[in-house]
Formats: sequence, structure tokens, C-alpha cells
Amino acid sequence: MSTEAVIEIGREAMLVALSLAAPLLVTGLLIGILISLMQAVTQVQEMTLTFIPKILGMVAALAIFMPWMLRTVVGFTSRLLANLSAYGGLGA
Repeated sequence: MSTEAVIEIGREAMLVALSLAAPLLVTGLLIGILISLMQAVTQVQEMTLTFIPKILGMVAALAIFMPWMLRTVVGFTSRLLANLSAYGGLGA
């Protein structure tokens, strides 16, 4: 397996990992900002107030994005296995 093939596989794997993590991270960020704004406006500075909305938001985002995430992982894996012979793997 050439160096270029390894770099390409690693690059694509990192892009897939980032794209899978992005919806959950953005959801957590937006909920955190909204809770922080609400705490600043109401002057309620309870640190535990942020955990439950974030957890519920993350679970909801995971439920919404899970089909897309699964298709993305399956697509990456099938492309990787289909090109295995081109990379000099088992089929060569």
C-alpha cells in the first residue's frame, strides 16, 4: 500500500468522523448558548441547569441524524472495502 493511499484513507476517515460529530456538537453548542443567554437574562446562575437540556437535545439530535450517520458510515466502509484491491490489500 502506497503512502498516498494511506494518506487518502486517513483523510477521508477524518472527514467522515468530523461530519458525523458536527450535528451533535452544533446542537450542544446552540443549546449551551441559549441556556447561557437565559441565565444571563434571568440572573439564575445554576450550573446544573445546563445539563438536562443539553442531554435531551443531544438525544433528539442523535435520533434525528442517526439514519444519515449510519448511511455515511456504511458508505465509507463500502467504498473502503470496494477499493481494497486498488490499495494493494487482499485482492491484489
